[in-house]
Amino acid sequence: MTNPPAHSLDQVRASRHRRRLKAVSVIPTLLTLGNLICGFAAIHYASKPIGASNVLGWSTLTIAGTLVFLGMLFDGLDGFAARLTRSASEFGAQLDSMADMVTFGVAPAFMVLRLVSYYYGGPEHYTGILGPDADNVYGKIMWGVAAFYICCTALRLARFNVEVVSADEADHRFFRGLPSPGAAGAIASLTLLHQHLMVIRFHELPPDGFEKTSALLLPLATLLVSAAMISRLRYVHIINRYLRGRQSFAFVAWTMLPIAFAVWWFQVALAVCFCVYAISGPFARVLLRRKGTPPGLRADGTPIATTSSSESAMRPKN
Repeated sequence: MTNPPAHSLDQVRASRHRRRLKAVSVIPTLLTLGNLICGFAAIHYASKPIGASNVLGWSTLTIAGTLVFLGMLFDGLDGFAARLTRSASEFGAQLDSMADMVTFGVAPAFMVLRLVSYYYGGPEHYTGILGPDADNVYGKIMWGVAAFYICCTALRLARFNVEVVSADEADHRFFRGLPSPGAAGAIASLTLLHQHLMVIRFHELPPDGFEKTSALLLPLATLLVSAAMISRLRYVHIINRYLRGRQSFAFVAWTMLPIAFAVWWFQVALAVCFCVYAISGPFARVLLRRKGTPPGLRADGTPIATTSSSESAMRPKN
């Protein structure tokens, strides 16, 4: 019996490991790409000098923050479309992670860096960006905070991709670690609030020192949500836990309270909601430790029966 040529064996091995993507679902993929474009556009507007733009007279950072939330809407719709059309796939999950990395990772970090650079960047603060080559320690630290946020977002998304083992939405009630949309929402909402107080309420004439002092809150918030993303803190999945299925009449009535506040103080309500959600993980951990770990939960507060993050309920798999 003769052995096959070496080049034939190489071709066989290559054909076994080669996987060709034959088709993708159109609507979920387009929605995911819409999320990606929103992130790219947010970076584009954040790179411009801070000031009024031709879009509704909004500041450039206001547009950037709004685009992050628009990307969040696309991120929710693509998962819904994938489940509705029964077109979930590994391709959709990977594409969604790449889009999330731009919209919820790079864009918020760049927004924070741009805002801080405007007030603490020295003579070139109107157009320059603080970086490792800054002539002061503070500028280097600010760049490091933004880079740390991007790294934590990448780690958060990669950890989810390798840990998720279940697609059963009934098990998806909690996140392990702050989800990347929640972290980006906290940063974007605080940015919108800062611009609202600066441009609208004070008509570009804020009290002395207000603009610089409030800008310092953004790097601190960025550092905190970065640590929360890579933690094992338990975060409730709002949609799966509270908005699906039947709820009591009193619950529905109380749900209208933040909506009513948002009608009059939209930026304030948005920032409060996202910041409260960001600190809910550590707060829940403290309560669990004080009360003891309930049955069915691990020491970190995650359900024993749930081995996957609930983030897959929002992720397209087209």
